[in-house]
Amino acid sequence: MPYEYSRASRDLQNRFDTRRLADRLAEVKVHHVLTPDDRELIERLDMFFLATVDERGQPTCSYKGGDPGFVTVLDDRTLAFPCYDGNGMFLSMGNVATTRAVGFLFIDFERQVRMRVEGRARLDLGHPLLARHPGAQLLVVVDVERIYPNCGRYIHKLQLTERSSFVPRAGRATPIPGWKRADWAVDVLPADDPARGANP
Repeated sequence: MPYEYSRASRDLQNRFDTRRLADRLAEVKVHHVLTPDDRELIERLDMFFLATVDERGQPTCSYKGGDPGFVTVLDDRTLAFPCYDGNGMFLSMGNVATTRAVGFLFIDFERQVRMRVEGRARLDLGHPLLARHPGAQLLVVVDVERIYPNCGRYIHKLQLTERSSFVPRAGRATPIPGWKRADWAVDVLPADDPARGANP
């Protein structure tokens, strides 16, 4: 199926004489099933950026991090990732529950490679895959609609120095973030939050 550009995108393509290029990119780069190369990139990364939108059209973009492999490619049209304890606002997850529209930006900063994935997501509080993710509150399952790699020329080359100690891992207690000990937060934490019984 051809890629459908918006009218505004078409106007800008016409203005800057990139319409032919845009059509060729859609023809040769945009695809609708995850390839083995797509899977390899997704499952070796430890982070991505997630864009969602609410019913009013208000967007939000969030960072999602975990250990490598925390995003799982279930098949060539489906991927899934865990939702860990956050700040309790559930902005992205609320948007997923409402509009289901999601956009991913996967970036490998060391190899300077990036890829976008767009699709429709749903929340699953009882998915069997949750057992692989200690501390996960739910699983987000995504029906992939479009995948397209992007040129990496503007990606700054970065190297990992340390993984976050706050990523839940089997066999050890997850540290409590400092903000949960703040006066403004302690009396409104969820009833089962480990920070409620922690010493300052």
